Amino acid sequence: MTMPSARLHDYLPARFSTAAARHWVPSSTPGKSSSPLRFFADDRGFVELLRMEPGTVMPLHRHTGEIHAYNLSGTRKLCTGELIGPGDYVYEPPGNTDWWKVVGDEPMLALAIVMGTVEFLGPGGVVTGRASAGTQRAEYERYCREHGLAIQDLVD
Repeated sequence: MTMPSARLHDYLPARFSTAAARHWVPSSTPGKSSSPLRFFADDRGFVELLRMEPGTVMPLHRHTGEIHAYNLSGTRKLCTGELIGPGDYVYEPPGNTDWWKVVGDEPMLALAIVMGTVEFLGPGGVVTGRASAGTQRAEYERYCREHGLAIQDLVD
């Protein structure tokens, strides 16, 4: 394989975060936390590791953008009855509305790429809360400040 002739300094640097530098940010939903990996500029979306304890429910919500989720461990049961376990991948198109629950004895850990905003829905479909790159970033930075932790540069 022939390497390109460009000099090393002609390439943009990769951005990475080590496991030691990441923090688990608790959610207002008991049993749910996330470790942010990237916040896309202009509130386009975010990438996170999502961890939920057995029995925790992801309440009814709607996606304004697409979602890609890869289950690393644990099992969740979708509102359709389907079980998503380790190694399973779920794609949710914009407009998808669903809820799900972590089942079994093991916490669920998933890599999630969330484009757009997640709108949490109450009775009658009323939006009761939103999760976006902006809200997730604000929560991450607040958590770091409150615990005296370094805020990593996770913005695209």
